[in-house]
Amino acid sequence: MKAPRVEPGPRLRAAWLTGYVVVTFASFPHPLGGRVVDLGVALAWWGPALLLLGLAGLAPLRAAALGLAAGGVAHAAILHWIYIVTVVHGHAPAIAGVAGPIGLGLYIGAFTALFAAGMAFLGRAGLATPWSAALLWTALEHLRSFALSGFPWATLGYAQHENGALLGLARYTGVYGLSFVSVLGGAAALQLGCDLWACRRPARGTWLGVVAVLAAHALGVAAVSSDSESGLIRVRVGVLQGNIDQGVKWSREWSERILETYEELAREAAAAGAEVILWPESSLPGFIDQDPVLRRRLADLAAETGATHVLGVVGLDFDRRTRRPIFFDSAVVLDTLGDFGRRYDKSHLVPFGEYVPLRDQIGFFVKAVARGVASDNVTAGPGPRPVSLPLPERGAPPVTVAVPICYELLFPDLVRRMVDQGAEALLAITNDAWYGRTGAPYQFLAMTAVRSAETRVWTARAANTGVSAIIDSRGRVREQTRIFERGLLVADVPLRPAPLGGSFYTRHGDVFAAACWIGSVWLGAVAWRRSRRKARGAGKADHE
Repeated sequence: MKAPRVEPGPRLRAAWLTGYVVVTFASFPHPLGGRVVDLGVALAWWGPALLLLGLAGLAPLRAAALGLAAGGVAHAAILHWIYIVTVVHGHAPAIAGVAGPIGLGLYIGAFTALFAAGMAFLGRAGLATPWSAALLWTALEHLRSFALSGFPWATLGYAQHENGALLGLARYTGVYGLSFVSVLGGAAALQLGCDLWACRRPARGTWLGVVAVLAAHALGVAAVSSDSESGLIRVRVGVLQGNIDQGVKWSREWSERILETYEELAREAAAAGAEVILWPESSLPGFIDQDPVLRRRLADLAAETGATHVLGVVGLDFDRRTRRPIFFDSAVVLDTLGDFGRRYDKSHLVPFGEYVPLRDQIGFFVKAVARGVASDNVTAGPGPRPVSLPLPERGAPPVTVAVPICYELLFPDLVRRMVDQGAEALLAITNDAWYGRTGAPYQFLAMTAVRSAETRVWTARAANTGVSAIIDSRGRVREQTRIFERGLLVADVPLRPAPLGGSFYTRHGDVFAAACWIGSVWLGAVAWRRSRRKARGAGKADHE
């Protein structure tokens, strides 16, 4: 980018980079004074722009170092809730609670460093523009969704989750389109402002960037304005929030009280007309696969309530050869006749939460934090897939839904594959008690809302301590509970079978992110050729 032409001094550079850290942190929701402060729609544009200002004029290696530092600090601050997970609930030493957010912050900061180095390299070739910034940023965010198993928390596009106009774009591009537009808009505004300040004529590409941002909003509005839900089958869903403290969740002394809490909520939901009752992640005390008494009790509850139940359970199998127990984070469907449907096992697990990577090498020193009742690592299921959901007293075939479990909701491609396989709604289950009273539950809710916007299906979200919610196919949160309170939501959820459900993104996946990769690689190749040509020219001049 052309601006600023004069390299900023150390103090001004530090001010710009500090601004990037503050704006990035504030772009995502956080509780403050009993309220949730969510400034993403206003601030999402300016974090990348401030970063570009702070890195202006630097060589690639120096830019990468400062990008790593700034990105690491910003995201370590966002991820401060990891201290609660590891120390308060995981009973790890305090040093682990400090190292966790710093380590993950530096993981994300590494992608910021790649962006910084890439823009510095492109700048030397005269290719650092708002468009190249948006392409490179988006490609690297896509990489972060799967590199080293992926950790896409605080992807920039999620900061736009309340921008109803732009959110309609997600059905074509996934969350990555929201990130692209955010970077393009901020960088184009920065370039335009600097050009006008310096009395320079703005480049055509800068004006095109501004027009493209406006067009993206117009496209989003046009996309959602054509949606109609008339004539759709609606299922009345009850969402249970037991508000069970994480410290007693797996206590034998509390198991009866926990089960009674959910039984009472299920009866309240049935009294409100719920046909489907959704329990949170691992909310059921005990092992349903091995406890016939518990299975009979739940079957009686299903018959009494006249509703189909989707239960969050800890799945338990045994190795056929060694008889060693194998644990899963699972969901099970229970119909009104007392029949338990096929179990869905969570397929994308939390590293160092539910399992330890390289367990044979480091498992002696590090234990998984969030195993709960499991005495060993949790095992991943075979892969994302929808489940069949029988509806009571309809006389119709079962419907198909997806039950993404907690961490799986962070991954756009995983959820969209469930919908692409026929899911007509998302029944998401999670346990956010791990996060305490931090911004994490609200940030996670924002990610879940974007999943609905991407796939064009409704979501019912059951969280043990909140935030439970009903989210429509545009990504709007229609109803939600208060955090750390016992709660119940009952709502009519439209089922959206393809082609009403699903979307371009559902059917085709991350083609927009792939286009950003192609654009970034092409720019890199052009910049490399220019640098080689320049080096050869300098060599000839020296020889002469």
